[in-house]
Amino acid sequence: MTTATRSRNRRTSVEEIFDYLEEEIRTLRLRPGDKISEAEIATRFAVSRQPVRDAFSRLEHIELLKIRPQRATEVKRFSLYEIEKARFVRAAVETEVLRRAAAHCSTSNAAQLDECLVHQRAARDKDDSEAFTKLDYDFHKLLCEIAEVDFAFDVISAEKAKVDRLCMLGLSQEQRMPQLVDDHEAIVKAIQIGDVETAIASGMLHLSRLDKTIAAIVETRADYFD
Repeated sequence: MTTATRSRNRRTSVEEIFDYLEEEIRTLRLRPGDKISEAEIATRFAVSRQPVRDAFSRLEHIELLKIRPQRATEVKRFSLYEIEKARFVRAAVETEVLRRAAAHCSTSNAAQLDECLVHQRAARDKDDSEAFTKLDYDFHKLLCEIAEVDFAFDVISAEKAKVDRLCMLGLSQEQRMPQLVDDHEAIVKAIQIGDVETAIASGMLHLSRLDKTIAAIVETRADYFD
């Protein structure tokens, strides 16, 4: 096997391990505080420990794992400070995205938004929270594209990822999908008619929906938090 082939295979292994663990953590199959064994993951994927370490490092970088020398690696618990910071940054960026989207929305953009809502309603009707979470990312990415600030989605998705696990808890425990779809419909309607202020107000109301979920989880699952 050539050096290039070994390098390519190693990158593939890292990606596969990263994608698997990221999905397990994001969907709460692995919960805050759960221990993860480097050796067990290496065995599961039939690889050496090095690609596992590389995947762990990437997950630590996006604040999903906590790696501690001479101690077990664990799924990172929630931090109220980090949650507040992430939501502040996201609100600031999305305010400008919504402002620009309402100003730039074309007829074809309006049709794209309507199509997004069709898929979201289907996920709602099936009570498919995992599908809805992916569609939610697609929706916010499209808003950035309509606003002509594609790069803003990099910031939004990074901050969104930090609270996705809380969103999943809320979706599974509180039946929040109907409300969130209603919020998206209000945002779309305002953008399609160029109503900047209503688009922003609807977007900020949408972001605030997680407040009660966070308070409830802090009270009932304090072990999920640092």
